[in-house]
Amino acid sequence: MLIRPLDPVIDRAAVETLYHDARDYWALIYTQINTAQLAAGYFTDTPPGCDPGESQRLGVFVDDRLAGIAELSFGFPSPGDAYLGLMIFASWARRQGLGTTLLHEVESRARAKGYSQIFLGVLDSNPKGRAFWLRAGFTDTGFSRSTDEDGVPYTIRRLSKPL
Repeated sequence: MLIRPLDPVIDRAAVETLYHDARDYWALIYTQINTAQLAAGYFTDTPPGCDPGESQRLGVFVDDRLAGIAELSFGFPSPGDAYLGLMIFASWARRQGLGTTLLHEVESRARAKGYSQIFLGVLDSNPKGRAFWLRAGFTDTGFSRSTDEDGVPYTIRRLSKPL
């Protein structure tokens, strides 16, 4: 297993393949899933007010195959906070302890940059994901509502954890 930063040119096809292998996650939000478009957005999307150039996009590889990714941004929801914007795994890579390993790496990187708290959002329609985050020490701080591309509302729980 190897965790390393991802490159938008070199690793884009691998991210797109991972997104295809994680279609069940994307189906929680989207009725139409365009993995190429989602993969392109992975390398540029950040929470409001965050600098994409400062964000860290990490991949965990198993046998040279991209198993999971994380996107870590800084300065959201407040200037002193880190934000884990996305952490997903291919279906074949789940329940192997890789999520815990990647989360530890993300937390270590946020601490190394001087952040003392990390936030994330988890879909209410993703109870397995929420259970993972709660087991990892995150606490529920409230919820927000959003809409998908068809205007269908969904709820996101905001979780936080001191580092």
